[in-house]
Amino acid sequence: MAIKSLRVLCRIEFPSKTFRMWDGAGPYLDANGDIWVGARLTEGLDQIESAMNGEASTLMLSMSGVDQAVSDLAYEDMEAGEVIDAKVQLLIQPCDEWDQPVGDPEVKFTGFVDNMPSDDSVSGDQVVSTLVLEVRNRFDLRTLVSGAVLSDVDQRARSKVLNPGAPADRFAERIPGLVDKQIVWPRFS
Repeated sequence: MAIKSLRVLCRIEFPSKTFRMWDGAGPYLDANGDIWVGARLTEGLDQIESAMNGEASTLMLSMSGVDQAVSDLAYEDMEAGEVIDAKVQLLIQPCDEWDQPVGDPEVKFTGFVDNMPSDDSVSGDQVVSTLVLEVRNRFDLRTLVSGAVLSDVDQRARSKVLNPGAPADRFAERIPGLVDKQIVWPRFS
């Protein structure tokens, strides 16, 4: 089967429940029998693309038109202190010419919630809920204060804590070898 379209899916794993949302209208039933609720990703589509391409270490994800029951549960979890560090995944689901899923969705971004401000507004006689997720991923911890030095040992320890099943982060392994290096600028005559 040929892939004709893609769906952007967002899975949020709170301790009490897993929320599944997709960028569209109405419910969506996947091949595993899970129901994904329709929501509009109103802001941050360029941020989503950057996050999926590995170019962003943080993500601001805004979802409008979220079902009231989902919004209420998210608010209750926020009040209970269960939202911070909840796992967020952005997935891509390939679809055929009839918008039916082809294969399993592919995880493109995994991060953890830092904050979740929400807003409810009234449109006519309906309440429109908007959730904003401020999400960080494991590379967010690479940022340093001014003047600090990133060490290989520290980076490997961070990666072991943040992603225990993955190979060690080798990002800074050449840093110790650069300590005694001298850079000589070319002299042009």
